[in-house]
Amino acid sequence: MKLQALIVSSVLSLMAGSVLAGAPVDVYKSPYCGCCGKWVEHLRARGFEVRTHDVADVPGQRKKLGMPEAYGSCHTAKVGNYLIEGHVPAADVERLLKEKPQAIGLAVPSMPPGSPGMESDRPMPYETLLVRTDGSSRVFARH
Repeated sequence: MKLQALIVSSVLSLMAGSVLAGAPVDVYKSPYCGCCGKWVEHLRARGFEVRTHDVADVPGQRKKLGMPEAYGSCHTAKVGNYLIEGHVPAADVERLLKEKPQAIGLAVPSMPPGSPGMESDRPMPYETLLVRTDGSSRVFARH
């Protein structure tokens, strides 16, 4: 009986993960940015449905969507009720959608080498920030 419960629990956990990963993501990026395309590929590899929107003014789009400029990077995305700024790992997006905190979303400001889409021979440690509704932030994950 314990084995059956374990199997059912494992299957339900996998199903929940795939549902989260299947959430549609709208990415607003420059048509000339190659690393944004690599980040999109990273999300798709994790099962996200990604729609890209080439925009001439990424900072303007970021402001329109509601992500504070202080967290700016090269692209802004919307998934569910959240915004994702920059090269945030897919696992962090999945965790955000699972935990559902009250927040604007997640951000990896600037473009740290080693983050998804910014692969590098010399990766640097970086943090994913949870951007709160008041514009402040806290560390959500360390990489």
